[in-house]
Amino acid sequence: MNLKLLIERLANAGRSIAEKLKACRFCAKIRALISTFRAFRAKKLKQQKKPLSLIQRIARAFVLFCAAAFVFSAIINIYMILSTKKYVYTQKELVPSKTAAIVLGAKVYNGGYVSIAFRDRIVSGAELLSMGKAEKILLSGDHGRKTYDEVNTGRNFILKNYPEIAHEDIFMDHAGFSTYETMYRAKAVFCVDDAVIVTQAFHLPRALYIARKLGIDAVGYEADESVGFRKRVRMSWALREYLARVKAFMSVALHVKPTYLGEQIPITGDGTKSWD
Repeated sequence: MNLKLLIERLANAGRSIAEKLKACRFCAKIRALISTFRAFRAKKLKQQKKPLSLIQRIARAFVLFCAAAFVFSAIINIYMILSTKKYVYTQKELVPSKTAAIVLGAKVYNGGYVSIAFRDRIVSGAELLSMGKAEKILLSGDHGRKTYDEVNTGRNFILKNYPEIAHEDIFMDHAGFSTYETMYRAKAVFCVDDAVIVTQAFHLPRALYIARKLGIDAVGYEADESVGFRKRVRMSWALREYLARVKAFMSVALHVKPTYLGEQIPITGDGTKSWD
């Protein structure tokens, strides 16, 4: 067969097939979809090349900042919990003996009433003292106003319910406005080198992390709960503590000074010197 004739026949066959495909409705729909896809892709490429507006750039930066902040805070929380876990005790009998039991303050009410959380901490601290697990008890809390006094309210609770505890064994930190300030002052003002920290379980990792970073050989005891706290209360504590751990981490890293320091009152001396 002549080569020229063969090429002509193949060309005619190709044109015939193309005309049939053009006449096919299904094929027409396929072509329409391909055309639509090409147009959509071209539009997207054009949009990507278009520079972002100021609002879009700010929104993108904000989203990235929030994501980074979340990852950073999560790492701090996980690290703080895991690094202090081995220092937490739930049984008084297993708590190693320390010089001081540091009882962290909590809410008090008019009329000299302590909150349930504070009462549980005080009771656990006083019992550790009675068992010989600590020689002294350091009550820390907010006494920055005449109308609000956590430490004297806590001391009065001990004197009323634990008369066997000598007055000179009760120390009061009137400027323990935060957990960080309590631990800083325990070391700098009360010369505490070793201690058992008494508070609720959610609070212990932060308190232990701060204390040990500030040079106190500290362990923690989970305060016994006299009543079961509501789920809503526990969730509130957990959220607050999540953020507080980040703040504590930064305070330790930046060596933040407490609101007040003052003259030293060694924990090995007479606790009544810290009374007002």
